[in-house]
Amino acid sequence: MTHQEDKKVSDSHVEMTEMVLPNHTNRLGNLLGGQLMHWIDICAAIAASRHTNRVCVTASVDDLNFLHPITEGEVVTLRASVNRAFTTSLEVGVKVISENLLTGERKHANTAYLTFVAIDETGKPVRVPTIRPVEKEEKRRYEDAARRRALRLERRKKYS
Repeated sequence: MTHQEDKKVSDSHVEMTEMVLPNHTNRLGNLLGGQLMHWIDICAAIAASRHTNRVCVTASVDDLNFLHPITEGEVVTLRASVNRAFTTSLEVGVKVISENLLTGERKHANTAYLTFVAIDETGKPVRVPTIRPVEKEEKRRYEDAARRRALRLERRKKYS
């Protein structure tokens, strides 16, 4: 196990798999956006808690891009990991892949970026461990997270 204040991105990795059933779809037979957002939030929350060893609450969802419809009967794989840790918050990226089990076709269906805050037993924010990106892609996501955070804070100022 790594030092509490220095964890690797791979320490927080989560992979979830769900099958799209009729109760998950709209009248067109496509996965409901709200259902996918629910799965994304759960997957990301697990990654955040895995990184912090704390309860983490969703603070924001910056981007949620629906690239392709996901249809009934397809399998959805969600992959989440912490992109960057700040003082009491962290950004988690989630990539969603849809798979047609009959054809084997897989598509990148969605990408989402969520911010979580780690809290203590009284609900107060607490400091989170830092993260150490190792791989080239992890380093790119680490840098991109800083840019997204700056935009997020600017938006928050505008609406405060």
